[in-house]
Amino acid sequence: MNTAQAAAGPSGITAKGAYLLDSGPNKKLWSKSADTRRQMASTTKIMTAMVVLDTRGVDLDKKVTVKQAYRDYVAREGASTADLKTGDKLKVRQLLYGLMLPSGCDAAYALADTFGTGSTKAKRTKSFISKMNKKADELGMSKTDFDSFDGISPTGKNLSTPRDLAKLARHAMKNGTFSGVVKAASTKQKATNGRTYTWYNTNQLLGSYNGAIGIKTGTGTAAGACLVFAAKREGRTVVGVLLNDANRYPDAKKMLDWAYGTHTTMKLRQLPKSAQRD
Repeated sequence: MNTAQAAAGPSGITAKGAYLLDSGPNKKLWSKSADTRRQMASTTKIMTAMVVLDTRGVDLDKKVTVKQAYRDYVAREGASTADLKTGDKLKVRQLLYGLMLPSGCDAAYALADTFGTGSTKAKRTKSFISKMNKKADELGMSKTDFDSFDGISPTGKNLSTPRDLAKLARHAMKNGTFSGVVKAASTKQKATNGRTYTWYNTNQLLGSYNGAIGIKTGTGTAAGACLVFAAKREGRTVVGVLLNDANRYPDAKKMLDWAYGTHTTMKLRQLPKSAQRD
């Protein structure tokens, strides 16, 4: 490509909204409809994880008992699931894997129910969502509103922008626990009662693109296919956001190649048949 094209940004990005951030200097590299609010589907779960991880004195080894209500919820919503079994006890850090890899809405519910305050599940989840909005304000995500702990929006008002999600992603990737979780292509986690859970990361950029280190997929009827992603090469971390993009993986590759000035070939890591899709 010539210098003029290179200066303009990556070409042929089909997303409705996109953002590319040089994470170190916190510098915008390129964007498309950066401040247009859209539904973000399960990329919401990045904030779910950060409300937990930014909780003062958080005990990641705290054990959480899986309630039947979490299973009923995913069944009712037809949602992506970590397939948590009622009565199993998992540590908070294990639930973060269940949240971020298979995009478990049951794991999201468990975390919201555990870290929210109130006398009922409804009150606790509502309080957790208000913490998500407070965290968005703290991070300067001025055009973001959460009405959901997992991206399944009851009012259709679970909205963010590419710029805001890039801010969130940059903040999240500074957390060692978070960055460790989202770069895992798969994991095996043993509940305290001995059951082993095997989860595969729905983010197919991992293991496909050289240097990919995360972050989160999302897919919804209103949201379309979304991807918040990050890669690190030669000490330089680049964060990207794609909202409503049927070509999210090829587009993420184009954006990263443009940012790094490379031309890589990419063959997408295939998920096992049994794995969740998001």
